Amino acid sequence: MRVVTVIITLLFFCNAAELRKASPGGVRNRASPGRVGGGRRGSNPVKRYAPDLPCEVYTYLHEKYLDCQERKLVYVLPGWPHDLLHMLLARNKVRILKNSMFSKFRKLKSLDLQQNEISKIESEAFFGLNRLTTLLLQHNQIKVLTEEAFIYTPLLSYLRLYDNPWHCTCDLETLVAMLQIPKNRNLGNYAKCESPQELRNKKLRQIKLEELCNEEEKEQLGPKPQVSGRPPVVKPEVDSSLCHIYVFPIQTLDCKRKELKKVPNNIPPDIVKLDLSYNKINLLRPRQFEDVHELKKLNLSSNGIEFIDPATFLGLTHLEELDLSNNSLQNFDYGVLEDLYFLKLLWLRDNPWRCDYNIHYLYYWLKHHYNVHYNGLECKTPEEYKGWSVGKYVRSYYEECPKDKLPAYPETFDQDAEEDEWEKIHREHTAKKQSVRITIVG
Repeated sequence: MRVVTVIITLLFFCNAAELRKASPGGVRNRASPGRVGGGRRGSNPVKRYAPDLPCEVYTYLHEKYLDCQERKLVYVLPGWPHDLLHMLLARNKVRILKNSMFSKFRKLKSLDLQQNEISKIESEAFFGLNRLTTLLLQHNQIKVLTEEAFIYTPLLSYLRLYDNPWHCTCDLETLVAMLQIPKNRNLGNYAKCESPQELRNKKLRQIKLEELCNEEEKEQLGPKPQVSGRPPVVKPEVDSSLCHIYVFPIQTLDCKRKELKKVPNNIPPDIVKLDLSYNKINLLRPRQFEDVHELKKLNLSSNGIEFIDPATFLGLTHLEELDLSNNSLQNFDYGVLEDLYFLKLLWLRDNPWRCDYNIHYLYYWLKHHYNVHYNGLECKTPEEYKGWSVGKYVRSYYEECPKDKLPAYPETFDQDAEEDEWEKIHREHTAKKQSVRITIVG
């Protein structure tokens, strides 16, 4: 009898289990509503919230960022964390900055609104941003703005306003006056008037205040913007508008994969890193970077560059890293590298280096600048030297020549002897630096 009772009990529990499985709600309906899947999976609030947040929130160097670029946003979303320090909203569809739009983000240090469709900024749009130091408003549709909008940003030290259709009349007087104060040297650089015609292309920082309020109705009779001006000057502006500026961690202009056929003419002079890789720039003209005085890193890889003018890098006295890899370079003309006094890294790989007399300049420049680290200097043509290092080719070139034709070079080009020669030069150079240091201290 006891055995029968046990069997009946087991059958009862099995049927109950089957009913739970068949039920559309089952045990899941009885679980707590705040947990998904129970246990460990439901305890992670980030994963649960991520599908509702179309932006990326991350921490870099202990500072909190919101990256909400290219999301077709037209306003600030309510779910964003209030303790953000940096907000990236570039390439969206924002048209109006309304009063108190950012007032919840009182810790904000930088705000990137470039490449939106902003045409109006209300007077209290930046209310509450008393810690803001960086504001990017370039590449928008702003025509008029007054100083009043910046009353709530007392720490603002970096402001970008260029590539906006500024309407330079009396309405712009207070903004122009603010930009021209000496302490505001990093506010509004490069911004230019688009109208009226007599002030077109004139920088806001250079306009005399009396020019703004002279016959302000005259501009309505001016020619259409599409016809007026000089197209060759305007075109590079379009090119650079495709690029993106990053302020943190260093000033960077990112022009990677933008189908550019030449270097943009209006690169901001305070850019530290410039990425022009994977474009279609097949030659570099003279003085293309001379206004970018602070540039330290320049990436020109994967462009198909065939020729570099000797004056291309003129003015880049602070450049430390130059990437010319994956191009169509066969040699350097004499003088190409002469202005790069502080160069440390030079990337040369994946170029069809041709080992003839024209390659000697590049090789000996690198040997005389022993602090420059480089790679990829390997002969690709002609076939007899393919796969050789350029150094090996140069040594073999002079070994075949009569000694009376070699006054400027060592008589032996044995690898060890040559390295000894450069070590000697390095020691002499170091000794000179130390003697100068001792003299100064003494």
